[in-house]
Amino acid sequence: MSTPLLVMILLGILAACLILLRAGMGRRLKKGAWQGFEAGACKTIGSRQIQGDAYGIVQNEDSVMAVLAGGMGNGYGAKAASRIVVEVFEDMFQDRNAFYNPQYSFRRAFHAANKKILDHLDGERGAASVTAVMIKNRKLYYASVGNVKLAVCRNGELVPITSGHTISMLARQKYREGKLTRQSALSLLEQYRLYNYVGQDGFRDIEFFDTPVALCGGEYVALLSNGMCEGVSWRKLEECLEGEGSCQEKALRMVELVNGRIEEDVDNASVVVVKVG
Repeated sequence: MSTPLLVMILLGILAACLILLRAGMGRRLKKGAWQGFEAGACKTIGSRQIQGDAYGIVQNEDSVMAVLAGGMGNGYGAKAASRIVVEVFEDMFQDRNAFYNPQYSFRRAFHAANKKILDHLDGERGAASVTAVMIKNRKLYYASVGNVKLAVCRNGELVPITSGHTISMLARQKYREGKLTRQSALSLLEQYRLYNYVGQDGFRDIEFFDTPVALCGGEYVALLSNGMCEGVSWRKLEECLEGEGSCQEKALRMVELVNGRIEEDVDNASVVVVKVG
């Protein structure tokens, strides 16, 4: 065997080993269990013609990242936007280094997703609300844009973590800061239109964790699309999380609560559930 051919074979083997090593450092996962965590996810199209929600989970030996995107827009723009978001987050967190600086990695992923949506959906109406979490060493890091909710269920109580980017929430914030009169704030409290999301030129605000949420083990971390929360009581969601079964079974039961209202005008609904070991 000639020397050049032997060198090419060795380089090919080395390249294959590097690919396998990279895949092992951050594997994509839609559902299932691994050391320290268990996860499940489910979604329903509701009474819509297009499913505009997408979710993704990436895990390695000691940490997990989950993202849920609720597509916004007409036609297939919403579906494309949410899929772009999930692909960007999954690709970024395939690099294990992304888990070492959560805020920096989240910021990069959000801005990269925003740019990619604008580049790929030029002339189309497509955007997305997005919430992403990272759990490492029993600490919960999160970042959120729009109205996908993050909540933690501990001892049977489901506690919301994110506040959302609706006009009503902005009015509350500005009133607390003294920048809006009480009368003006009250007039805006019923405005649930979003003012911030990925897929717009003016995108800038991301709701980050001030400090990571400390977890004791046994909690359920839930990402809930807006359609998941509309018309389903918080108590019903708590009962699903506290019931028997795997995270996948719990996610399915939560979605079935939405499907039970199918005779109404029901939006897409999605949920990602992660149990902390």
